[in-house]
Amino acid sequence: MKMSTGQRLLGLAVAGVALTANGAAFAELGQPAPWEFKLQEAASPVMENITWFHNYLTVLIFVITLFVLALLAIVVVKFNAKANPVPSRTTHNTLIEVAWTLIPVLILVSIAVPSFRLLFLQLDIPKSDVTIKATGNQWNWTYTYPDDKIEYTSIILSEEDRAKLNPPPPRLLGVDHAIVVPVNKVIRVQTTGADVIHSFAMPAFGIKIDAIPGRLNETWFTATKLGVYYGQCSELCGKNHAFMPIVVKVVNDKDYDDWKKCVQSGKDDCIDVPQGSKAKQSS
Repeated sequence: MKMSTGQRLLGLAVAGVALTANGAAFAELGQPAPWEFKLQEAASPVMENITWFHNYLTVLIFVITLFVLALLAIVVVKFNAKANPVPSRTTHNTLIEVAWTLIPVLILVSIAVPSFRLLFLQLDIPKSDVTIKATGNQWNWTYTYPDDKIEYTSIILSEEDRAKLNPPPPRLLGVDHAIVVPVNKVIRVQTTGADVIHSFAMPAFGIKIDAIPGRLNETWFTATKLGVYYGQCSELCGKNHAFMPIVVKVVNDKDYDDWKKCVQSGKDDCIDVPQGSKAKQSS
């Protein structure tokens, strides 16, 4: 039995709704999810603004596309040779000329205002509670807390070590030592490269900044939700570029203070603190 055009369109619509539902159902905090087609769930004020701006632009583009499509349909139906055998020779329609000049300007202004606001939010770094220096190496990250005299290197987990954890971290995203930060605090991130250009990117926080040898770049985030967040180097830095993930563990103030004291005491089993546990434990 052959399907009609209407049935095909209905089937596509049902499939689209199903994909949308799946995208929402599989969404996970701080990491990519199967069938996910939208931005990761926001866990910082900057990412919340990025998500809003992205959705706003999507709606605006959709409306403009529908408007242009409607104009094309009107031209095709109303002004084809059969329907309009004698074409109009009218020129210089003042209303139309004002409209097609003014409307694009208003659209650009409606994009520019929130865009500049978002740029200011990203670039104007508030007074920080914690400063972390991330140094990109071929191919791992070295993290330094200069105010607390803490430094360690974070290396991707092997498949054997990853399988020993319960639950195991996402494939190619787990590390032996994560960044640990307190929740609802301003974290200043300074980046540099030890050898080539790397890029420090954490989608859930809305940050992505290059780590360049001989230069110190900086950005910031405030994690508003407890949890474990995964990112990656986002610059083609060499053959093992795909194997230098970034993991940030957001903990409460007590766990963070315990972890910091443990690390400063010289113990090796407290750098990687499990979510919700005491700092002296390790994963």
